[in-house]
Amino acid sequence: MWTRTRITSLLQIQYPILQGPFGGGNSSVTLAAAVSNAGGLGAYGAVNLTPAEIGQLVADIAARTSKPFGVNLWLPVAGEDDRQVSATQFDRAVERVRPWLQDLGVAVPTAPPTQYAISFEAQAEALLAARPAVFSFVMGVPDTAILQEAKRRGIVCIGTATTVDEAVVIAEAGADAVVASGFDAGGHRGSFLRPAERSLVGTMSLVPQLASAVGIPVIAAGGIADGRGIAAALALGAEAVQVGTAFLASPEAGAPEIHKRLLGTPAARWTRLTRAITGRFARGIENQLMTVLDEHLDDVLPYPMQHWLTLPLRRAGSVAQRREMLALWAGQNAASARPMPAAELLALLVTETDAVLRTARLQPQS
Repeated sequence: MWTRTRITSLLQIQYPILQGPFGGGNSSVTLAAAVSNAGGLGAYGAVNLTPAEIGQLVADIAARTSKPFGVNLWLPVAGEDDRQVSATQFDRAVERVRPWLQDLGVAVPTAPPTQYAISFEAQAEALLAARPAVFSFVMGVPDTAILQEAKRRGIVCIGTATTVDEAVVIAEAGADAVVASGFDAGGHRGSFLRPAERSLVGTMSLVPQLASAVGIPVIAAGGIADGRGIAAALALGAEAVQVGTAFLASPEAGAPEIHKRLLGTPAARWTRLTRAITGRFARGIENQLMTVLDEHLDDVLPYPMQHWLTLPLRRAGSVAQRREMLALWAGQNAASARPMPAAELLALLVTETDAVLRTARLQPQS
């Protein structure tokens, strides 16, 4: 039976279907709990949360489900938070977004911040103390001591790889499973051994290579929106799938309504990888903000400064329901998303996968 894999055993879940842990406010406690209650693994992207907020988050999800769920963190990239730009560079970047800021009545920033990131070590400590069932991570691998302490506390550790080499590093560090994140996936790329632009492997090419290279279970992610995608991933050696954009379209997700209404429509067919919105490579649906900033990439600040610069614009655009000003993160199969409650979507994915695999078994041998 396809629902019985090392992942379902490891995570103690009914179906090998994990919800993508969205960052930037797109996750929600309600969504994570709904997916877990329906038999999958719900998750929450906590990259922007303080340690105190992480503790409260885990308590809030646990109050809504007795089932396992995961919390995701980003590893810091060496030197990223210490980057400096000249006043001239900063002013040029501001000029690129000034018309939108003024249109929405948002104050134009006058100077970049001196500190951006919340301490990963403090976030990890709070996560360990809160003890969610799963600790997933992207952009690298935590110190061995953190992984060992997580295991001592009974927390399953899942890393994210965009290449075979990254998966090997994650496995050797002692992670329990690895997500094979193809470049089809929406949102930020998790590459950490080579630049993201040089780590672009499609999901269906990445999964079988990872399954052959590492002994830990592989979870396929990127472009999977229905039972056909799940069946294909399982056939290639994955023992579970991580579904992101399809769950982002559910009413429980935290994305702006104008973003969710775009998913599952022909307009969602056109996605692109860009650094223009946050300074870090990410995939989203094309819109005016992406297109205009992409035309002037020399004026885009490095992450996280560009993220900080465009964040007030994106927040105001969300309130004003102006999709041309948002970061419309979505995978390449976003047009196949089907807006429906998360539990209904999970049940449909299971039914569809059953049907695809049943049909495959009935095909005559040549």
